[in-house]
Order: sequence, then C-alpha cells, then structure tokens
Amino acid sequence: MTFQQPKVDTSPHVSDEVRKTTCYMCACRCGINVHMKDGKVAYIEGNKDHPVNQGVLCAKGSAGIMQVNAPSRLRKPLKRVGERGAGDFQEIEWDEALQIATDWLAPLRRDNPEKLAFFTGRDQSQSFTSFWAQNFGTCNYAAHGGFCSVNMAAAGIYTMGGAFWEFGQPDWDHTKLFMLFGVAEDHDSNPIKMGIGKIKKRGARVIGVNPIRTGYNAVADDWVGITPGTDGLFILSMIHCLMKAGRMDLHYLAQYTNAPVLVNNNPGGADHGLLMRDENGKELVIDRATGKPTPFDQPGVKPDLAATYEANGQTHRPVFHQMAEMYLDEQYAPENVAECCGIPAGRIRTIAAELARVAFDEAFELDHPWTDFRGEKHDKMIGRPVSFHSMRGISAHANGFQTCRALHTLQIILGTVEVPGGFRFKPPYPKPATAHPKPHCKVTPDAPLDGPHLGFVHGPEDLALKDDGTPARIDKAFTWENPMSSHGLMHMVISNAHAGDPYKIDVLFMYMANMSWNSSMNTRGVIDMLTDKDENGDYVIPRIIYSDAYSSEMVAYADLILPDTTYLERHDCISLLDRPICEADAAADAIRWPVIEPDRDVIGFQSMLCTLGAKLGLPGFVNEDGSQKYADYGDYIVNHERKPGIGPLAGWRGGDGTSVGRGESNPNQLDRYIENGGFFVEHIPAGANYYKPWNTAYQDWAVGMGLYDSPQPYLFSLYSEPMRKFQLAAEGHGARQPPDHLRAQYAEKMSPLPIWYSCAAENKADDFPVTALTQRPMAMYHSWGSQNAWLRQLHGHNPLYVPTKLMRENGLSDGDWAKVTSPHGEITVPVLEMAALNENTIWTWNAIGKRKGAWALEENAPEATRGFLLNHLIHELLPPRGDGLRWANSDPITGQAAWFDLKVRIEKAAAPVEAQPALDPIKSPVGTGPKNVTWKVGK
Repeated sequence: MTFQQPKVDTSPHVSDEVRKTTCYMCACRCGINVHMKDGKVAYIEGNKDHPVNQGVLCAKGSAGIMQVNAPSRLRKPLKRVGERGAGDFQEIEWDEALQIATDWLAPLRRDNPEKLAFFTGRDQSQSFTSFWAQNFGTCNYAAHGGFCSVNMAAAGIYTMGGAFWEFGQPDWDHTKLFMLFGVAEDHDSNPIKMGIGKIKKRGARVIGVNPIRTGYNAVADDWVGITPGTDGLFILSMIHCLMKAGRMDLHYLAQYTNAPVLVNNNPGGADHGLLMRDENGKELVIDRATGKPTPFDQPGVKPDLAATYEANGQTHRPVFHQMAEMYLDEQYAPENVAECCGIPAGRIRTIAAELARVAFDEAFELDHPWTDFRGEKHDKMIGRPVSFHSMRGISAHANGFQTCRALHTLQIILGTVEVPGGFRFKPPYPKPATAHPKPHCKVTPDAPLDGPHLGFVHGPEDLALKDDGTPARIDKAFTWENPMSSHGLMHMVISNAHAGDPYKIDVLFMYMANMSWNSSMNTRGVIDMLTDKDENGDYVIPRIIYSDAYSSEMVAYADLILPDTTYLERHDCISLLDRPICEADAAADAIRWPVIEPDRDVIGFQSMLCTLGAKLGLPGFVNEDGSQKYADYGDYIVNHERKPGIGPLAGWRGGDGTSVGRGESNPNQLDRYIENGGFFVEHIPAGANYYKPWNTAYQDWAVGMGLYDSPQPYLFSLYSEPMRKFQLAAEGHGARQPPDHLRAQYAEKMSPLPIWYSCAAENKADDFPVTALTQRPMAMYHSWGSQNAWLRQLHGHNPLYVPTKLMRENGLSDGDWAKVTSPHGEITVPVLEMAALNENTIWTWNAIGKRKGAWALEENAPEATRGFLLNHLIHELLPPRGDGLRWANSDPITGQAAWFDLKVRIEKAAAPVEAQPALDPIKSPVGTGPKNVTWKVGK
C-alpha cells in the first residue's frame, strides 16, 4: 500500500470579517488586511492590491497583532505624584488631564508662546502637529528628522529637488546596476526587498557600500566594507575617475543642471561666486547658437558647458569649469584616498568604470515622446540603467550633508536621475528648494506664529534669529551654528533647555520621543537634566507633558501623561501634505482607521490635540463662536483645508467625491478610502512619468493635482548658491554676519560644490581608533517592537559584533565580555565575532537594551540584563575646545546628530552580572506583564 499524504487545509477560515488599513510597524506604510474574529484581531496579512507592498508583509507587519495585546500599553491619563524618574503616578480622568494641560499652556500662549517646546517623534503626522504648534504661536516645534536623516532629505532637495526613501525610488523595471550606500534593513524594507528580487531575476547587479554586511548588503553581488564616515571621499574619487575619463552625460548636464550657469567672478565683491542672473532673476548660460548670455529657460537655448563670458575686465566661468578644477585635482585620485576609505585604489577605479559602462554602454531608449520646459519636442527618452539608494549610514555624520550632495552629484553627472533605469521622484516631488516655505520664528503673544516653523533657507536673511542676533529657537535651528537645519535639532532641545541656552522654557511637550533612553545622546546626562532642580528646589525644566501608547522609559520623567492608542485603534493620515505613499508612476495617499475600539481609557494623540487646541482657543481649532472645530482627527482629515480645495487627502474630493487632488471637502471621504482598502492612487499619464522636473506634461498634471499652483521647472543645483551666500557673509559681506569663531568653519565646510572633510580630529581618533555604529534590525523599527511578544523572541538581547582582527588583538572569543570606552563614557557588554565587517568597526542592534521597569518587562528580562545601548557612549556636545562654547555633536551645516562619528577603544573585561551601565529600575505605571502571552481568537 502506498503512503497516503494527509490532507491539510492550507487556507483555514481564520476570520469572519477583513478590515483593510495601513501598517504602522515601520515607516514603510504597507497595506494590510486585518482579519477579525468575534470582534477581535485574529490575523494580519498583506493587502495584494496595495501599491506599496502588493501583498508582501514582513515579520514586523504580521506581529502588529501583538501591539494591541502588549501589557505595556498605557491605560489611563497619569499625573506624577512622586519625584521625576521614580515612576509614581496617579490615574486621573481625561477632563482633569486636559484641564491641567490647559492651565499650564494657556498662560504661555497669552504672554510668551516660545516658552512651549513642542517636539514629536516618528509620528507620521507632522503636517498636523506643525499646524497645531503654529496656531499655538510657539517657534519651538520640530520632529525627529534632525537626529535621523535631515542630511539626506536636505541635501537631496537643495541639490536636485527631492531625495531618497520617501521622495523617490529606483526604476526597478529597467535598472541593471543598483548601488546602495549606508542602507540598513529597517527603512522601506518591503519595497527594497521586492525591488532587489525583481532586478536580480533579470540579471542586474547590486553593489552594497556599508561597513556592515547584513540585510541588503548580504545579498549584494559586491560588498564594499568602507571605513565609516569616508563615503563622501570614495564618491568624489569616483567622480574624479569619471571626469578624467570623460565618462559623463554632457547633454544632460547642459540641459537640466546648473553646470553651464555662469558664476560671477568679482574677487572681494559681495557677489563673488554667486550665479549670474538677468533682471528677472533667471540664471544665465551661454547659448551655443548665439554665443551670448541667455536665461536658462528660453525656448531653443542650447547651454554651453565650455564657454566663458568676459565682462567688466573679468572672465566669468560656468559651474562646470569649477567642477573640473575641483574634482580633477589629484587629491581625489583613488591612490590618494584608498587608505582613508579602506578600499583599494584598483577597486575604486573598477566600480567607477562599471557605473560608466552600464550607464552609457548599456543605455537604451523608450519610445515616449515628450516636450521639455523650453518647448523642445523629443521623440524618445534616453535610459541610463544605473540607480542609487542611500539612507542614514552616510547621513548621520558631521560631514553627512556634503557627502549626500556628493552622491547626488555622482548620480547627476551619469545622467541617471529621472530617466528610465535611474532614480525617479515620487509625487509631490520633484520641486525645487525655492518652492518650499522658509522657516518662521516671529512669536506674538496670543496669536499664531507668522508661518511654518521649518523650511529651507536661501541665505543669511532667512535665519531664525532675534533682533539682537541670538537664536529664536530653543534648539538653535536655522542659526549660524547650523544654518540649513531643515528638520530642527530635536537632540539638542533638552540639553539647551536645561542650560537655558539660548533661554529657559516652561513646558516641554513631547510625543512618542523616547528621549530618556534610545532616542537620546548622553542618556545618563539627559536623565539628570530631566530630574535636575535649581537652588529653590524647582525642576530646571519646570513641566513635562508626554504622550505615548506604551510605558516607555520616557514616561517616568513626565509630569503629565496623555496616553495614545495603538495604530489599529485610531485615525491617521499618510498625506500628500506630509509623507505620502506615492510611487514613481503615481500619486498615492492612505489612512488608518479604528478597526478596533480601545479597551482602555486612551485617546489618539491627534484627536486629543483637536480637543486641547479648542480648550486653548487656538484659531485653527475653533469656530467663530469659539466652539470646537474638529470633533477628532478623522473630522480634521476630512474637513481641514490647507488652502482652498487642498486638504490632507487627495482622493474622492468634492461634494460628490468625484474630484482628485483639488476639490471641496467630501463628508464621505473616509468611507470611500475604507471601501478602497485604505488608500487612493492616481497614476501619472503615460509620457509624463520621466524627466519630471522638465517635462511639461508632468508639470501640468502636478498643477491639476494640487502639487503646485503653477509649473515649477528648474535646474539641478550642482553648485549651491545658498551655501555661497553664507560664505560671503563669513567673508564680511551683508548685514548679517556669523560670529568670528565660526568664520573659518564657513570657509572650510560650506563649499557650494560638494567636498569631503574628516571628523576624526573632533573624536580623538588617536586615542579612540575604532568606530562604533548601530543598525536597526529588520524585525524592529526605532523601539516600536520593544513590547512585542513575537518580535522579542527574535531580538531579546544584543551582542556587540566585533571584526576578526579586533577579536584576535584583544584575546576575545564569542561570549566574552568587553569594555568599550569613548571620550564620554564606557559600557561593558557581551561580544560576538563577525567576519563580514570593516576591520576597525564594531556595531550592535539599536534600541534592544531596555531600562528595568520600562515596557512592563520583568527586571531580569534579557533586554535589561544583556541588552545595551551605545547611546551611553555618545554626547550631544563635542569635547570642550577650551573656548567656553558649547559645540554640538552635529553636522555644522544642517545640525543633524552625528551618531556615527562615535570613536571608541575596546578591551577584554571580566564578565559582570549584567551589561553595564546598569541603571536603577524605574517603577512601572502599568505593572509587569505575564510570564506567558497567549493569543487566540475564536475556536
């Protein structure tokens, strides 16, 4: 008798209803099907119809079911009754909680709104929270971008009108060579995994540049284990090779970039180094047909990369001449950068040659007629099948802004941006930096701020300074210390508030920002700042309001806790006004909606702000009669208009729901989103989906969608004029000039063409020769998976990964413990050997280590005994220079936190009882979770 295979039902009936919404387990924002059984969440799977993930879902997404079962969920508003940090709270009702907040905030708004510092974490609703703060009138608002990836975002927008990750993507359908720089596996994980699988199936190659070979770098065909912080030098060396070999897309450079724009040559003058313009402010190029200076956008103009212009006894050269002069210098030759980068010279040349070979020798054409902004008609689109992607790994350095600009320059000279096979923008990008608002800081008692808090400066006149020249903002964003800080400096808020530099605040209001633990540099120091008292026995930071869904480490340091819901219990808006889910071929946005009701006395943070805003009488949150304008966040999403006809959601607008992009509010809009799976998509017309910055068909479509009010064609800025304006100020020109101690820094680091400079001297590289890095694992994003019973089993504790060379030098074996010392502090942690790692780099997973008493974990939980943070080794300030000044551990241009410049030394240590430092436990306001978490819905 033959073996009878048992019959197994591979698709059992797991639910009696499916509710479609958007995942929140990372910033990927995939579509999910939430299977319901007996009114509870039974199972979560990917939505096959969703444009982001097309049904793919990772471990984080599936584990979202455990977010709504986490013992660490906050259950009710809390008022501190003991000392800060002790965890002693009293449960109160929402009426009392909101009244306390109102009593604290109303006097500030009436007399001095800047005394409120309102900063949010990775909340994905920044257009709303910034609107609330603007209506309050404080200038002190920002989100987490300043300590995450502002270098990437700002460099991309200033250089080419858009950036990686949420602003663009590779052309997965056509690319043949994909190169990643500093990409860990927590960002955009499903689309990148899907894309890599797609291109590898076609035979495309992947090159991963990262000191650590995990995730995407582990499946790359070629891994480049670069020395941390030297990516910019490596990139500029490849540019050197390409320019020396003449392997550039000269037509692309001439037509679509400011490479042919003339630069004013007036040594000593206030306009020296600025771009030459006509009386209407249009950049001037030499037209090959006439040989005369001509505005760049005139019909029929053919910009000349080589021509110069003689006027007033001076020779004015185009940007391209200056690029050649800078990058053909032998300082960038591979032989001269190899040792610093840790990459052999021959390998640098080989990679540069491979980029050129694929871009030019494997170029192709698409039969897509299109018309450019000069009116010239093209019958084809030229494809250059090389694409790039980058993230925090090159961004979180003190040279990160210039490094990111260098990478964009490499893309642009190859002609691989917005062409078939290359990098493509996602709506609402591309748009030039000049299309964005400038930062605003005019505070008026009992009135809204004079405009948006964050934006893009274009010269010293746009800095956020008071009349006496001191910083207007508590984080010192948009000042001479960090002039182009488009996302603010969240990592400096607590330190500056404690120091009273530039002034004291009264209320620190934070949302989902774990600043007393893994989101903060100088963790122990920040804890001390949060609990420090003055000579009168009062807290130096007088009042702290905090909102979170879970009992994180930060909860213990707040005076008032306003508990948030989980993502399956509230409305959220993934908006074109903020950070949508667009693809390169379509505009798309999405919602979350309460697929279940909370079983606790909690309110979604955004809905709570609607009520608090009304109690405070904020103009944007009350009607003319003073009544509350928006009942909750869902009401706001549907009825708010940022300007006539433009609201948070683009789909199903108008009274009958038939309008797209522009249109009056539709009271049934959320229902239409829910019926469609929680998202909306509007595809870009064929022929308009490439060359977006210059394609008239795309520009007209974008105006119709409400992305622009008028067409916005522009040139890519290889040469950054705003940076040159700041240099001119440092040279003594203009009404606003930097303090003397910063003038040399502007000359050295604010180069309008991308440069590279080392950060080693600031970090005492001779005494601390090893770089220490963190990465987030694919199973966790920030610390959101901390309380997740399924994900904890993947990363219950974290070792320090040490390369073979350092293991041998220090006599270490797997399971040993090592003491790691930085200029700021030391930790003692378990180690594991890792061969696929830069030989002078150590690393660990981020946010695994937990404070005892947080997250409803038991005190002997592995996260609290064998888990650890590198944050204890990092300071928000650089070591003192002896000048009495507080120098931030940040990029001097944007203010981005320089997390990855951390230098350490390592030595073998005796095994302690648990990882060090071991901070005292904090009392949990939600108790401790059960030893076993079980979850079964239905029979």
